[in-house]
Amino acid sequence: MADVVNAVPAPAADAATGQHTYKFNVSMSCGGCSGAVDRVLKKLDGVKSYEVSLEHQTATVVAEDSLPYEKVLKTIAKTGKKVNTGEADGVAQSVEVKDE
Repeated sequence: MADVVNAVPAPAADAATGQHTYKFNVSMSCGGCSGAVDRVLKKLDGVKSYEVSLEHQTATVVAEDSLPYEKVLKTIAKTGKKVNTGEADGVAQSVEVKDE
């Protein structure tokens, strides 16, 4: 069974190109779990590319400058999967989902 649910080529993040790279460690125990994360990222406006890895328990998202880290975090959290760690452009971020 493949451990990468979806792999869309992800160019390196570069402030000059107006994009961000967000990385999350997500608790996923099966293909259904990683599939749920894949489905929500696929529908999220502003996502240029992403990769969800069940084996490595990660979701990496390359996003347009207009898509904030917090929105991607909330979107992944809505799947019911626990987000253990997160970073934006290589800098550790909070994984606490704030109510609006």
